[in-house]
Amino acid sequence: MTRYGRPAGPRAIGLVCAVAAAGALLSGCGNSEKESAPKRAVPASAPASPSSSLNAEQAQRKALIPKAKVGYEQALKAAVAAVPGSKAIAAELKGSPASPYWSTAVATTDGTVHTVRVDAVSGKAEQPKAESDDSGDKQQLADRLSKAKVTAQQAAQTATDKTKGTVTSIELGDAQNGSDAVAWTVGVVTPDNWNETTYGIDAASRKVLWMHVNQD
Repeated sequence: MTRYGRPAGPRAIGLVCAVAAAGALLSGCGNSEKESAPKRAVPASAPASPSSSLNAEQAQRKALIPKAKVGYEQALKAAVAAVPGSKAIAAELKGSPASPYWSTAVATTDGTVHTVRVDAVSGKAEQPKAESDDSGDKQQLADRLSKAKVTAQQAAQTATDKTKGTVTSIELGDAQNGSDAVAWTVGVVTPDNWNETTYGIDAASRKVLWMHVNQD
């Protein structure tokens, strides 16, 4: 190596040799590490969990429904027993997985409505609460009750014959077809995908009027 035209002395030559030797040593060490280091295993991709593909509503149903040890039928029986002379007109599973309950409603022949909360684990009914509906609403409900020849249980059976699953809601109301007919609305949740299928069941003939699948 020449610096400013002067020949390199012994010190410079020694330095060059040392640097070259060090480079060879490092190169050798690097190759040794590459050859001796064990290859790191790459974990296989885990299959997607079914719950990861559920939306918020489906995940909520999946968490809540299995915690309810009491079904709609038992809940309605408890509600009717709490209000003598009444008939079941509605039930819906609500609450959280830690505290599920059925929000039910029953009515007497004059159209007076009582709401009854029923524990979905023990089946115990709380104190009924009377609704303060006006005379027009009471008369309308009384007319519905007189027209309804199909019970809540029969309507639910019709729905679950079509879609196998758990009844999570049922309610007596209008047929929603422009007529003055009365119908039961029944919600059934299927455990394979946690979708809810809702049926409109004619409360006089038990005929299926319409069906809707809620995938949200």
